[in-house]
Amino acid sequence: MPFRSQSLGLIIAVMPETDPIPAQPQSVINISAYRFTPLTGLEDRRERLRAVCLRLGMKGTILLSPEGINLFVAADRAAIDQLLAELSNDTELGPLDVKESLSEAQPFSRMLVKIKREIIAFGVEGIEPHRATAPKLPAEQLKAWLDAGRPCTLLDVRNDYEIRLGTFENALPIGIDHFRQFPPAVERLPERCKTGPVVMFCTGGIRCEKAGPYLQQAGFDEVYQLEGGILRYFEQCGQDHYQGECFVFDKRVALDAQLLETETTLCYACQEPLTPDEQASPHYVPSESCPYCYQQSEAD
Repeated sequence: MPFRSQSLGLIIAVMPETDPIPAQPQSVINISAYRFTPLTGLEDRRERLRAVCLRLGMKGTILLSPEGINLFVAADRAAIDQLLAELSNDTELGPLDVKESLSEAQPFSRMLVKIKREIIAFGVEGIEPHRATAPKLPAEQLKAWLDAGRPCTLLDVRNDYEIRLGTFENALPIGIDHFRQFPPAVERLPERCKTGPVVMFCTGGIRCEKAGPYLQQAGFDEVYQLEGGILRYFEQCGQDHYQGECFVFDKRVALDAQLLETETTLCYACQEPLTPDEQASPHYVPSESCPYCYQQSEAD
């Protein structure tokens, strides 16, 4: 199954595989975590983490950069605990805020540990989340605001293909296909957003760490970021005020409010996420076409 890489901004196509080795129900632990903090000795750290992950039979991706770490990996409980202990003992990192979900099968194809210029591609100089970022709004506090009807702009800073699967009720999409398009998209936001409270959100929170300071520099008066993103909101608040699913960047494709894999899949030809209704389209031919790329090929 093909999937998109959030941190690299790439579309990764994985050739169809034979049936996976059966796993015990919900036996695979999936974690995601990040931290913006200055890191040195990246080559040594990469080799050490790669050796640990391979020894533990772990799969996924760890990104290292001078600005910090971003990881999304999966394994059994013992392996996950050992990796987190290794990271906690790193004096430049310390304990990470981890988001966790379960799956029946391994959602990653291989284990990668990479060194990148940024752990989340943005391309704007002077944005340093380890020094300053927008205030974090806990999930339960956002729910209380929404329950009370408190006026605010919910700004979805994810890509359009992610938003199509689900978002908060009445949320404003930023309107991008890649996070590097965020700065020019900000210029198109309604002027009213600059004076009222804006609550940004993304999958796990990492994109908001850079989007928040950018909005503040652009003259937005009151900016918050949803702490832990949609995944933390699901964990603490469930489905309330959210419609649909949450796109994730692995073979599971999308999670519901119980953090369980849904029936959404990806089109192998164009990598668009497809709901069960879209999979029922006559234009959906696995590995060949779907309603999105079929329409495009017809237009061409």
